[in-house]
Amino acid sequence: MLSLVAARGLTKRFDAHVAVDRVDLEVGAGEVLGFLGPNGAGKSTTMKMIAGFLTPTEGQAAICGHDVIDEPLQARRNLGYLPEGAPLYGDMTAGAFLDFVAAMRDLSGRRGRTAVGLAVERTDLAEVLAQPIDTLSKGFKRRVGLAQALLHDPPVLILDEPTDGLDPNQKHEMRALIREIRPSKAIVISTHILEEVDAVCTRAAVIAGGRLLADATPADLASWSPLHNAVSLTLGAQFADAAAASLAALDRVEAVHREQAGPDIVRLVALSRDGRPILTDVGLLVQAHGWEAGDLRTETGALDDVFRRMTQPGEEGRRDG
Repeated sequence: MLSLVAARGLTKRFDAHVAVDRVDLEVGAGEVLGFLGPNGAGKSTTMKMIAGFLTPTEGQAAICGHDVIDEPLQARRNLGYLPEGAPLYGDMTAGAFLDFVAAMRDLSGRRGRTAVGLAVERTDLAEVLAQPIDTLSKGFKRRVGLAQALLHDPPVLILDEPTDGLDPNQKHEMRALIREIRPSKAIVISTHILEEVDAVCTRAAVIAGGRLLADATPADLASWSPLHNAVSLTLGAQFADAAAASLAALDRVEAVHREQAGPDIVRLVALSRDGRPILTDVGLLVQAHGWEAGDLRTETGALDDVFRRMTQPGEEGRRDG
């Protein structure tokens, strides 16, 4: 796979503070990389270095094979960048701003009008084109910022919190747009919204304290959760103690958690000792005891649990239960 985005050993120091520490990343066409991390983790700093807007202390970044420091114009021709806060000319109307960006991208005449029209359609901006940007809501400002990033149809998109300020319907539309354009582009999305990773990302990279802790598919990351391949079931409260003890006695069960699911209903969750499937073992036990169990199912793991375990102080890099 040809890497359209490549970062090697990216490091950024501000005096004694190491904001980003030797980050390696590659993204190819058809991939959407979700860049995850808590506030202050180094996400935006890394993206600014990859986009060529911040010079790394050490390391290199390239867009479509062009080093962002040594060949900045070639790199930026292939890049659409939505920065944090999306700085815009507030006294311009949204339409005038997009026309200005088209001219800066050497898109004039019919080509420029076509490019602006398509970007406006994709980001649903038609109703606010005549309004000064300063008068727009945060969500519309974000969409104007995305429109300028898409304007020249670049092969690489770097989007810092693209759904920030959008309402639920607008977030749905934004995610649908990202899925639509994904096949021909390499896309990097910074986000702290985990549902966004499941919705649009093919990979997820987790950063905390400036260090890259993981780079895997969302499904693989979720499999690091203690809940991966756990089995849950509900049954009458009068059977809960005996059932929990029997489940805990199974060789491949690490532990059993319980919670109240109703006035007389208890939900039991049996955790797999080694992460492998235990549904058959639990099912045979239910059958042998004749329990009237409901909602018997295998859990897939929780991405938010993995994220919390990896990024909380003292938990960095933790992958087990």
